[in-house]
Amino acid sequence: MSDNKNFILACDIGGTHITSAIVVKDTWKILSNTIKRVSFNSQENAKSIFQYWTDNIQNCLNEFNQEIKQIGIAMPGPFDYENGIALMKGQNKYDNIYKLSTTAGILSGLKDQHTEIRYINDAAAFLQGEIFASKRDHEDRILGITLGTGLGSAVWSNKAKAFDAGLWNSTYKSAFFEEYLVTRWFVNRFSALSGFEEKGFKEIARTHRNTEEFEQLLSEYRTHLRDFLHFFSRKHASKKFIIGGNIAKAWDLIDKDDYFSDFEISLGQYEEKAAIIGAASLFQ
Repeated sequence: MSDNKNFILACDIGGTHITSAIVVKDTWKILSNTIKRVSFNSQENAKSIFQYWTDNIQNCLNEFNQEIKQIGIAMPGPFDYENGIALMKGQNKYDNIYKLSTTAGILSGLKDQHTEIRYINDAAAFLQGEIFASKRDHEDRILGITLGTGLGSAVWSNKAKAFDAGLWNSTYKSAFFEEYLVTRWFVNRFSALSGFEEKGFKEIARTHRNTEEFEQLLSEYRTHLRDFLHFFSRKHASKKFIIGGNIAKAWDLIDKDDYFSDFEISLGQYEEKAAIIGAASLFQ
């Protein structure tokens, strides 16, 4: 088998899943037949966690008949991205691999021990993947936001790896920004406004779209989001944003009357694939 630098294996690891795929370098296309996803319980012991990961990676490699020497991994924090050490503790995930070398854990389960593994924060991987896939990597500075169960924020500068901006816990109103921008805010606030208990924003929008309470909910959310965009923009000197995550799927409801016209906003196009492309682009 030939050593082929044109292909990179990339993984998106979350709190309950790993997705792996082979990515073609420079075009950043994902080979769809190699995509492998598996769910697991991240509170299991270290040996089991590494086994889930290596089985998934090996299954992906088995779909491809050339040697892969480079693996890029998108991983949630806290994590030592330079040295591949897990630092998650007390977050209901990965307690049992705390301070362990994930690189050693992964390589020990793979047939080939001479593979190079690099890591990137998951919010940063989303942003970097969107940028490379949409051929915007010549632009100077772009900020990324993911809106869902949590608030992700990342910064990309030309010729540098995207990094996690970590703004979720920046002070806002009586708490911090994340409390006003994620799914649970919609659920709690809508319940307070209307008395209705819904599971998520999608359910609220589907059932209550033409109500006064729903309009009020969106109006408040727009204000919070614009405040966050101003805060992020000032802190990292850019008005260019790429916004993704489940809440961004309802952007046509959120963005009204040029409310965000101070900023240059594009919506993420690649969803989970963005993190995989971003992890692969670590070898650019």
